[in-house]
Amino acid sequence: MPGFVLDVTSTVLCLHAGQARATSINPRVTVGGQPTVTISAPYVVAGCGLTGTGAPPCTTAQWIVGATRVRSGGLPLLLQDSQAVCPTSGTGVIVVQVQPRVRAQ
Repeated sequence: MPGFVLDVTSTVLCLHAGQARATSINPRVTVGGQPTVTISAPYVVAGCGLTGTGAPPCTTAQWIVGATRVRSGGLPLLLQDSQAVCPTSGTGVIVVQVQPRVRAQ
């Protein structure tokens, strides 16, 4: 399914409202002057709402589904509908805000 391409300024949250950020960028492809992110880049999560509940909080998120037709350096770019899992909690992430100019599939 087509979706907008994620860049480093995209807002991504764990399902418990923790802020997720890319650990590495893809400088080969930019959107609006901002580097994009490929499926290989894990995200770090800060501020997960599971902290202090006894359940392990989300600390990282690994992308498992990316673009099917658009790649950079042989790796799929991340799209608004890409999917990731937080290994410690077993839950996913939500892509809240992306750039509105470039779509891919």
